[in-house]
Amino acid sequence: MLAGGEGTRLRPLTYTTPKPLLPIANRPFLEHQLAWLAGHGVDEVVLSLGYRPDAFAGRFPDGVFYPGTPRTPGAGVRLRYAVEPEPLGTAGAIRFAASGLEGGRLIVCNGDILTDLDLSALVRFHTERGAEATIALTRVEDPSAFGVVPTDEDGRVLGFVEKPAPGAAPTDWVNAGTYVLEASVLDAIPDGRAVSIERETFPGLLEQGRSLYAMPSPAYWLDIGTPAKYLQANADLLAGRTMLAAPDSDVDPAADVTGSVVGARAEVGKGARVLRSVLLEGARVGPGAEVADSIIGAGASVGDGAVVKDLSIVGPGAEVAAGARLAGARLAGARLQ
Repeated sequence: MLAGGEGTRLRPLTYTTPKPLLPIANRPFLEHQLAWLAGHGVDEVVLSLGYRPDAFAGRFPDGVFYPGTPRTPGAGVRLRYAVEPEPLGTAGAIRFAASGLEGGRLIVCNGDILTDLDLSALVRFHTERGAEATIALTRVEDPSAFGVVPTDEDGRVLGFVEKPAPGAAPTDWVNAGTYVLEASVLDAIPDGRAVSIERETFPGLLEQGRSLYAMPSPAYWLDIGTPAKYLQANADLLAGRTMLAAPDSDVDPAADVTGSVVGARAEVGKGARVLRSVLLEGARVGPGAEVADSIIGAGASVGDGAVVKDLSIVGPGAEVAAGARLAGARLAGARLQ
């Protein structure tokens, strides 16, 4: 699993917490992914890390993720950490993470994609076609921001179009960031430098006439890397739009909380309103305050009568003073008067 990015678009939340460990519906995003993998029979995961690897070891001190409770000995997903000495790109990271593994087949997924893709179906598709590499595809309304992957009727990849001009894409099916790879693909990845699997490795396999396929899927799919998408992921789980676990929110029923996820020990004061937002663990919204379409970090506070809106992020432990207004802004570890 590729989980080494710094998550710059979600700062200041990611100053202290790597993006894969940020909570989605009151559960670290990575744990949603690990539970999804476990549900398809995966029992060992290599995490390709770069940014704050200590945080992952701290979250899983015994190197095991347990999908359910109570913990059943031997039933967890074993975790191994591959910490890159320097950024190696997506393909370089895969090769580095796979070092020491004994051949065989690899399943690769990006550490910022929330999906309930039928992974077992993807593996069957790959096996039935005798593919060396298979790419999961998802359909998007505007493919101009993605890598577009046209295929023939059997799923054989015909080409790659990276971020086509609006209206010029040959298809609206794009690379969904989950792959099944045979060990032979690793040999096509140069060692010792950064390599992109999307821009270099896959196009190279296609040029060589090797067996490269892609499977379209209608499954839920979302890149959580921006404040808007992070909020959408929480809202989608809250509304049951995916087959993933719904949030466990606990808030005073008298509070005006609509379409929002509220973390453990978070407080919403009398007369306050929380709309389409996320309050992380221990956050506080004072009486008469309003939080709309925004994220309040762990232990942060919004003072009495303050307004926080328009995709604002209040970082962990930060304070918005009583009566202050924050719109479309980021507040990191400070007090906004």
